Amino acid sequence: MKVAIVGASGAVGQEFLRVLDERNFPVDELVLFGSKRSAGTKYTFRGKEIEVKLLQHNDDFKGVDVAFTSAGGSTSIEFAETITKHGAVMIDNSSAFRMEADVPLVVPEVNAEDALKRPRGIIANPNCTTIQMVVALKAIEQLSHIKTVHVSTYQAASGAGAAAMAELYEQYRQVLAGEPVKVEKFAYQLAFNLIPQIDVFTDNGYTKEEMKMFNETRKIMHSDVRVSATCVRVPALRSHSESIWVETERPISVEEARKAFAQGEGLVLMDNPAEKEYPMPLFLAGKDPVYVGRIRKDLSNDNGLTFWIVGDQIKKGAALNAVQIAEYLIKVGDLK
Repeated sequence: MKVAIVGASGAVGQEFLRVLDERNFPVDELVLFGSKRSAGTKYTFRGKEIEVKLLQHNDDFKGVDVAFTSAGGSTSIEFAETITKHGAVMIDNSSAFRMEADVPLVVPEVNAEDALKRPRGIIANPNCTTIQMVVALKAIEQLSHIKTVHVSTYQAASGAGAAAMAELYEQYRQVLAGEPVKVEKFAYQLAFNLIPQIDVFTDNGYTKEEMKMFNETRKIMHSDVRVSATCVRVPALRSHSESIWVETERPISVEEARKAFAQGEGLVLMDNPAEKEYPMPLFLAGKDPVYVGRIRKDLSNDNGLTFWIVGDQIKKGAALNAVQIAEYLIKVGDLK
């Protein structure tokens, strides 16, 4: 198996290296690609030092079986044909192809089989907040069709990349040292603050991030579900949290929901309020599953259910989901 990582020096690219190793993914040869800035950098994978190559329009992807790309939408669009022309399966972490009709948008716990039909050789990895939400929604959807979702996200600095995480650290230091706070990666100071905007606003008053949750959820779940989201950047370092309210076609009891979450693929039930046990990002960074807690009946709607989830944005929200897609293709014999 010849594997390529495009955008190897970024936060998600580095997570790809860790996840491939952790999961003992069958890598016979690993090729790393990056921009002019990162080309020449060396990383160690399974005891072997690998130098990042400059991403170019050439035949470097000849013989590559699967390419994990996480270098931004414009790079994905520009290099998609170069990456796939020799038969490589491109699993793309950007937003470039997610809503294209001929590109599957896949979360393996929800719609793995969609990955088998990819006329352009591309499979899209969904937005991080959508990924962890639909893993949880799948458990409820199996009990009763979900008509409506209201969700507020609490998104860590990790969602804006490694430099943003470093900026949050530095902002906390600057505040505590009484120094002027430097703001580059976010619209405002994030330390000791919340920013109720992720991505740019669209004409309907929702941000692009919020509209991704609406559109991507429908595509992944093959559903008419309506999702109304408010996405907020919070001064946590890593792992996104979401407060979710769902309306189903029939009432679902807390006991039913708890059992469904406990048995759901990719989920861990962490719901013991009496002992103050519930998911928190501080303690769940670096974990694979999506954690579910605070499960309650909605007080305003008999068919409503409310719960809280936490998932590592860089891991399940990005690198891990992409690697799981490739694992599924190997399992069914579609990637050899």
